[in-house]
This record gives sequence, C-alpha cells and structure tokens, in this order.
Amino acid sequence: MPGADLPASDADGALLGEAVRAAGKLALSLFRTELRQWTKGVSSPVSEADLAVDELLRTMLRTPRPGYGWLSEESPDHPERLRLARVWVVDPIDGTRAFLAGRDDWSVSVALVQDGRPLVAAVYAPATGEFFSATKGTGARLNDAPIRATQGDELRQARVAGPQKMLEWLNDSELAMVAAPRIGSLALRLARVAEGRLDVALVGGNSHDWDLAAADLLVHEAGGRMTTLAGEGLVYNRPEIVHQRLVAAGGDRHARLVGHIRRTDRT
Repeated sequence: MPGADLPASDADGALLGEAVRAAGKLALSLFRTELRQWTKGVSSPVSEADLAVDELLRTMLRTPRPGYGWLSEESPDHPERLRLARVWVVDPIDGTRAFLAGRDDWSVSVALVQDGRPLVAAVYAPATGEFFSATKGTGARLNDAPIRATQGDELRQARVAGPQKMLEWLNDSELAMVAAPRIGSLALRLARVAEGRLDVALVGGNSHDWDLAAADLLVHEAGGRMTTLAGEGLVYNRPEIVHQRLVAAGGDRHARLVGHIRRTDRT
C-alpha cells in the first residue's frame, strides 16, 4: 500500500495540535464580530473567517510537510491528493451556521489520513475550551484526559442527536431513544459520542470527508464505531468524498442498532 512504510508520527500529532489550537484562537478572535459572509452552492454559508482559518491551517500544516496532500472544505480540490500517502483533511470552521449565529457549537476539525483512514486527529471547540485529540492505536482524549464512549447495548432511553427527519424515520417504539438538542458542528456531535455525553449520533446523507475524518478516529479510539447504516466502515481521500447516512455509538450499542436497522430493512 502507498503509505505502509510511514508509521504514525508523534511529530505529526504535535504539529496538528499546534496548528488546530492556533486556528481555534484565530476563529475565536473573529467570533461574534461583523464578517463578510455569502452562500456557496445551494445553501452552504461561508464567511471570511472560514477562509482566514483555512489559510492559517494550510500554512502551518503544509509548509513543514510539503509532501502531504490537502483536502479542505474551503480550498479547491486537486487530484494530486489521490497519489499521495498522507493527506490533511480539514474543516476550518465546522458548523459555520452556528458560528455566524453566535452559538458555541462549532469547531475546527482536522485529520491526517493515510491509505483511506485517519492516523491523527483533532476537533477543537474554542468557544467552550474543549480540545479533542486522538492518535491511531493510543486512545482518544479531551483536554489531555482519556475519554470513552458509553458501554452496553441498551437502546431504550439512549441519548441521541442527529437530523430531525432521520430521528423520526429511525426512532420507533422498540428503540425509544431520547433526542438531545442538535449540535451545529457535525464533528462535535460525533465527539460527544467519543466522550460519552451522547450514546448515539446520526449523520444525514451528503456529509463530506472533512466533516467526518477527525471525529471518526475519535469515536473508534474511544471504543466506539462509526459506519454506514449497513455497518460498513468509511474510507477517505477517494475521488468521491461524499458519504451516505451514518451512525456512531459505543461498540456494543452500535452493533445492536445496526442489527435493528437491518432487521427492519431501513437501509
């Protein structure tokens, strides 16, 4: 495989942490200020803060690692990333709507991906001071303290967050999960599963690599799983970077929920 001879690097993790903290500091300095903003695509908001944070991350991550690729929500996508062993996958401000509305539920989300899977990751919520980090094979942490997804497989009364339509579609009398307030940042929603504040997180269709890669590693290193509704794992840095509906939970609860979805033919 292209990157099989490149071990996960402590230096990469340190570089990522430094860059994401600096990006969060910059974003926080622009938070609740007057910003130019516009809409890209059909309905996706973007502001000058998104672009400023993207540029800072690009400079801090690519300058010392010129051989690594780059995939960011706020940068043009270049096919050269597909030929490279390692790629930075970046969402400069995940939850831009929350950011622009002055709410706290936004984050900076970055992962280093090798051969389709994240090696190191950070999700930083500067407004609340929460810094989530993970390195493959060494566990997940919140502000340097180890975190774990909730244990067990019980679904009734499980705390779940996700798109309202998906909750209505999935949550039947057998599951009877309890809906938590929706979290603007998808990466932060999934990080809440990794730390155990949520039991289950649902992801609607049309999420992208940059929404998911960092949080994916957090969930897995915290003892959970994040997959499609059919139980298939995710692969990143492919030509197609859009993903279908997903579910994340602690390992046993995830298995039971995916089993329920299969039995009821909801995929």
